[in-house]
Amino acid sequence: MSSFTQTARSAKTSFEYTEWKEKLARIGHAAKGIVYGIAGVLTLMAAFNMGGQKAGKTQVIDFLQKQAFGQVLVILMGIGLACYAFYRFVQVAGKSEKLQDKSDLKRTALKVGFFISGIIYLGFAYYAISQVLGSSGSSGSSKGLLSSMMEHSWGIVVIYIASGLLLIKAIYQFVKVANKEYYEGVRGMNVGVQKAKSIVRKAGAIGFIARGILIGITAYFFFQAANTHDASQVQGTSGAFSFLQQSSSGPWLMAAVALGLIGYSVYMIIVSRYKNFHIR
Repeated sequence: MSSFTQTARSAKTSFEYTEWKEKLARIGHAAKGIVYGIAGVLTLMAAFNMGGQKAGKTQVIDFLQKQAFGQVLVILMGIGLACYAFYRFVQVAGKSEKLQDKSDLKRTALKVGFFISGIIYLGFAYYAISQVLGSSGSSGSSKGLLSSMMEHSWGIVVIYIASGLLLIKAIYQFVKVANKEYYEGVRGMNVGVQKAKSIVRKAGAIGFIARGILIGITAYFFFQAANTHDASQVQGTSGAFSFLQQSSSGPWLMAAVALGLIGYSVYMIIVSRYKNFHIR
């Protein structure tokens, strides 16, 4: 057997082994993009008093449930978000070309981030499906858990650590934009490579900046909660939008960040179609 044939068969076997993982990754990225798109549109409408609401991921799921065929939409969204969570876990346990050229320290840090991201999105997937099954917990239950944690010194430390990790994640969003790494690996299919990269570059830049702002505000919420021993200070994306709205230019700031989320949605959907994921 020629070396060329052996190489071709090896490549085929490798592709077959990773194909199902790539499909899950694409579904997950598309689902995440849709969630961010809906959140952006709803918040943009709310900024100019055109209906809508300041929306995070849970508000998007609640919004979908109220639509025609809402139960089906929420189940599909839950499956999609679970696919994204699974992709993150695969990145931790498997091999990714994205990590091969990183130092051991950076590779470990990225894998920790992937794992935390997987846990978070698995939680949102569970929330979505439990909404349909009628067994979801209230947001008050999570606040109750935080309040219980804050009765102990270790709980305060955990909240401070969470705040620090969120701040690092917020800064990393801006680093991604500065390094321009976020649009690498986009391949041309029905559109040219340069056209796809151009769209991804512009939409991704405003998207990551918006995410950095919102995550940074959330980090501040966690810090305030730990500093004041008050679990009610912890808020998510919708709370971050409310924080922006309080300034003199509130509606415009809120609208700008909402547009950024729409840009991130476009970025994620294009990535779900045209990115080489390279996972084994």
